[in-house]
Amino acid sequence: MEWRIVLEQDPETGEWAAYCPELPGCTSAGDTEVEAVENMREAISLYLEPHELHLPASAKVRKVAI
Repeated sequence: MEWRIVLEQDPETGEWAAYCPELPGCTSAGDTEVEAVENMREAISLYLEPHELHLPASAKVRKVAI
C-alpha cells in the first residue's frame, strides 16, 4: 500500500518535518530528507499496527478487506 507524505524543510535548522495527510497525527522528522522519509515509513507502520482489544466475551470480531 502506498501513502502520500508531505515534507517541509525548516529554513533555520535545515531539518525536515514530515506528515501523512490521510493519517491524522502521524508525523515524524529527520536531519535529512531521506531520513525523514525513512522515519515516516516507520511512523506509518506503527500507526497502522493493530492494538490489543479488550472486549466482552459476547463481542464478535470480524475482518474486512478494503
